[in-house]
Amino acid sequence: MQRRMLASMASFYTEQQSLDVKEGLERRVASGLFPTRPPYGYSNVRIDGRSIIELHPENAIKIRRIFELYGYHNHTLDMLVETLRNEGIEWLPSVPRFGRSKLYTILNDRSYIGDIKFRGQWYPGTHTPIIERRLWDRVQALLGHKVYKQHQMTYASDLIKCGHCGSPITGERKTKMTKSGEREYMYYRCTQYHKGDHPRIRLTEKELDAQMLEIFDSLRVEDDDFRDLIREELRQATNWDERSSATKAKQLQEELVQVRDQQNRLLNLRMLEEINSDTFASKSQELRDREDQLKLEIDVADRGRHEIIDIAVKAFELSQSLREKWLTADYSAKCRLLEIICLNWTLDDVSLVPTMRKPFDLLAKGLVSKNSRGNQTRLELFGAEFDEWPASIMLSMHDMT
Repeated sequence: MQRRMLASMASFYTEQQSLDVKEGLERRVASGLFPTRPPYGYSNVRIDGRSIIELHPENAIKIRRIFELYGYHNHTLDMLVETLRNEGIEWLPSVPRFGRSKLYTILNDRSYIGDIKFRGQWYPGTHTPIIERRLWDRVQALLGHKVYKQHQMTYASDLIKCGHCGSPITGERKTKMTKSGEREYMYYRCTQYHKGDHPRIRLTEKELDAQMLEIFDSLRVEDDDFRDLIREELRQATNWDERSSATKAKQLQEELVQVRDQQNRLLNLRMLEEINSDTFASKSQELRDREDQLKLEIDVADRGRHEIIDIAVKAFELSQSLREKWLTADYSAKCRLLEIICLNWTLDDVSLVPTMRKPFDLLAKGLVSKNSRGNQTRLELFGAEFDEWPASIMLSMHDMT
C-alpha cells in the first residue's frame, strides 16, 4: 500500500512538473519571448537577474550580410556559401563553413523579422528584428524562384505553360556523342509529352533563347533620336495625374483598417477561449503578413510624381537594353528579367508567346512610336500602369537598371 502511494505521488509530481514547464513556456511565448534558446544572431544576456534577448554583436551582422547577398546580389545558395568563405565570414570557430542547408534554414527563419516559433506556429515576439520586412519579402520571393529550379534550367519549373494542355514545360539534359566527344544538350518539352495524342514537341535552349531575343528586340525603339526624345519627355513630364495612386492608397488604407479589426476580433475570440491556441497562431500570422504587405503596397501607392517618372525612365531604359543584359546575365539575373517584363509565358506549338507586363506591352505593340503622338504624353502612355506594379517588381527593376 505504501509503495503504491509513493508511486502515485511520484507520478503526480512528474505530471505536475510537466504541466508547470508547459505553462511556463506558454507564458514566455505570450510575453513575446523565445521559449528556448534564441536562434543564431541573438544572445541571452543576464541583467538584474533576468534573461534579456539582445542582438549578438558579430552574428547579427553575419545574418544581415547573408540576407543582403541573397536578396540584392543575385546569389544562389552555392554562390552564397562561396562568397561567405571568401569574405572570411564563419559560422562558428570550430565549424567555419556555412552549409547550404544551414543558409536555407536561416533565410526561411521568421525569427529575424521579430517572430518566435512555438509548437510549429509563429507568434509575435518582443526581440529586435535583424532584417527589415521589405528585404525579408524580397528574399522569400527569390527563394521561391531559385532554390528548386531544376538544376538552373532557365525555362523550366513552371515558367512556361503548354499551349496544348496547360501543363508546365520541363527541361531535360541529353548527352550525345559527337566527333569532338560527348556534348550535353538541353531540351524543353511539356510534362504531358508522352501521353496520348499530345504533340511531340521539343525545343532546345538555344531555340528558346533565339525566340526570347526576338521578343526583346520587339520592345526596342530603333530610332536613336526618337529614343532620346522619349527619355527627355519622360524626365520633363509635369502633368502626371496622381489621382489614381491616391485612390488606390485610400482603398489600401481601408483594407488595412479591416485587417486590424480582424486581428482584434481574433484576439477576443482567443480570450473567450472560443478558438484554440493553434488556430489563433495560424490566423494571427496570416493577418500580420497581410498587414505588412498592405503597408508595403501603401508605401508604393504613395510614391510622388517625380518617383513615378524616375521609375518610368528606368523601365524604358531597361526595355532598350534587354538583349545586352540577357546575353551577359547569369541564371538568377535572367529569372529577374523575365519576372519584370512578363506576367506569364505559353508555348504555342513551337512558338514562345508572352503575356507582357504593362507598360512593356505598349512597346511590343508599337504604341510608343513616332506615330503615337496625340493628346497623351509619353508618360501617360508608358507610365499609366506603374501604380499597379507589385512592390517586389519595383525593387527588382531598380536593381536591374
